[in-house]
Amino acid sequence: MLGKKRTNTENILILGLGGVGAYLAKRLVHEGYAVTAIEPDSRLIRHIDGSLDARLVQGSAMSTDCWREADAANIDVLIAVTDNDAVNMLSAMIADRFGIPIKIARVRSLDFGGRNTLLKAEDLKIDLIIHPEELAAQEIVRLVERTAGNEIIEIADGQTQVLATRVQEDSPLAHQNLKTLSRTHDSFAFRVVAIARGISTILPGGDQEILPQDQVLIMAARDDLPKLMELMGVKQQRRHRVMILGGGLVGCRVAELMGKHVQVKIVEKSEARAAELCEQLNHTEILHGDGSDAEALDLAGLKDMDTFITTTGENETNIMSCMLAKHLMDTDNGADQSKERKTISMVNKEEYLVLASTSGADIALNKKVLAANEILKFIRRGELLSVAHLHGFDAEVVEILAAKNSPITRIPLAKIDPSFYGKILVGSVHRDGRWQIAVGNTRILPDERVIVFCKSMHLKDVHKLFMG
Repeated sequence: MLGKKRTNTENILILGLGGVGAYLAKRLVHEGYAVTAIEPDSRLIRHIDGSLDARLVQGSAMSTDCWREADAANIDVLIAVTDNDAVNMLSAMIADRFGIPIKIARVRSLDFGGRNTLLKAEDLKIDLIIHPEELAAQEIVRLVERTAGNEIIEIADGQTQVLATRVQEDSPLAHQNLKTLSRTHDSFAFRVVAIARGISTILPGGDQEILPQDQVLIMAARDDLPKLMELMGVKQQRRHRVMILGGGLVGCRVAELMGKHVQVKIVEKSEARAAELCEQLNHTEILHGDGSDAEALDLAGLKDMDTFITTTGENETNIMSCMLAKHLMDTDNGADQSKERKTISMVNKEEYLVLASTSGADIALNKKVLAANEILKFIRRGELLSVAHLHGFDAEVVEILAAKNSPITRIPLAKIDPSFYGKILVGSVHRDGRWQIAVGNTRILPDERVIVFCKSMHLKDVHKLFMG
């Protein structure tokens, strides 16, 4: 696909339909790509066959007969995401022999593909190496090191920022619809672009009411962010004390990245793993215990923590432990109540992301989604200027260039086809050298850069609206 114009008929071969492979296949098919997958597990094939419009080949990624059955000679992109690093790396070399232009491989080990490793990506014929656990760890560290008490997402080269915050009962947002909110607070421009409520994500219109316990995304110019944070009652503070539940690959890597600069504790249920971590992490306090038990968390010093992170391999443990930790920290009368404590949860099922972020976790992350977004961003790099997933929301933020004669350039935003309502929300447009909040009477001009928010499964609709 390098040097080729993207169409809706690009052929993509996925190796492995467990985890990220199935999630990727679903999103790629939904966006109009032609997907073929090779998977050895007949149960996965049967499960996916009825719900996915893709060509499925049962067999081994190491069988050249399977590659020929998948018509590898006419494939544009290989995505190797089996559970075996060696298979994924070798598959890229096989794909190169078949003449597949783009090779993407998931590799858990950090010993391959880096600048200072023995075998670099180019040696392995891989164009993009995905390290899911490293992506998750880096993202957690980025979130912890944020200077604000809530997540801030930079878009449009940092000129526009999106604040993610939970609405409390005494918040100026509570029980307000968006039209009233914009009239009441009109000293600077901001816009609520997404609401997470229960297990649903809402891209709101002007009549949408915000309720207590909603998790909301609010967009504003970078210079207006301090005023927005003051309006929302968000306090700025740095996080210095972190407790991690689970000392697996992600938890260990987070501690490794932060341990020299932040006070970190790991609570690990396995005594043998706790002993390994003691040897491996010199700057981290390792505690052996059950993090789903309130007394154990209390004895571990939870009430002194600023951030609580769950990285075990069990969804229920991660979500419930965040709920428990949030309760213990919020009811700690002896602690400094001016501090906002944060909880971050790893969730292995993407269906649980919104649920986790609206129950116990302030921010919910999914390795599968993080890896898939990196892959999709790489595949789409010719058509979208940038794509970022909004943690805890079933939504993406996209920066895109409006093509000449595309539907978005023909009418004001208020007159867009109603079928796009609730799926796409145009946030801002780059005009006269600055980013401006888009409103109903805004009309997007050809070749203008635009920030768009959309449901995760509706990126194809963004393409349809902006590319024609």
